[in-house]
Formats: sequence, C-alpha cells, structure tokens
Amino acid sequence: MAEHDRPGETADGDGESVTPGAAALTEDELRAALDRVGVADVLVEALMATVSLGFRRVSSEARDLAQVRLAIESLRALEPVLRDGGVEDTLVRDLEQARMNLQLAYARAVAEEQPPD
Repeated sequence: MAEHDRPGETADGDGESVTPGAAALTEDELRAALDRVGVADVLVEALMATVSLGFRRVSSEARDLAQVRLAIESLRALEPVLRDGGVEDTLVRDLEQARMNLQLAYARAVAEEQPPD
C-alpha cells in the first residue's frame, strides 16, 4: 500500500487517491450546502439519534441507564428551544412523545433492576 493510500481508497489513472462514492465538491458547493442547513435541522437529527440510542440503552441487551437518563434530560431541555426556534409543532410533539415513551421504558428498567422485597 502506498503512503497516500488509505483503506477504501483506490488510485485513479493519474495516481491520485479517490474514495469510492465521494463526490468532489468545491469549497463553494460545500458552503452552499451548509447555507441550506439550519441549526434546528441539526438539532432535530441529533435528537432523533438520541431517541434511538436511548431506546437501545434501555434494552436488556445494551442496558446503560445513565445513558438513558442523559437522553431523556437532553430531550427535555431542548424541546422548548426547538419550539421557540420555529420547528414545526408536530415534530416537537413527536419528540416529546418519544421522550415520554423513553421515560416509561426507563422506569420499567429501573423497576426490573430493583431487588425484590
């Protein structure tokens, strides 16, 4: 493997490294793409991933209740920020419902871990 080669890269006909599937975007194209993305968009995507991770961490296979609590509190803290930031009410309500479901799952998981009296 040549010095400039990395896993997943191949050399084109000129010996340049090319990452398969990577589009060569110019700096202007990257700036334009960033200009189309809002902070609210990024927060919503991050919170959706947080919900998924929270549910995974509450499962018996990957239980980590501290991580679940962090997910719940993050969602709770950012819901009003999203609402004030102009995110659609239906989307905020969906995130709130997901948080409430995660809270219920968290409560069940905590109860499962309590030793019987």
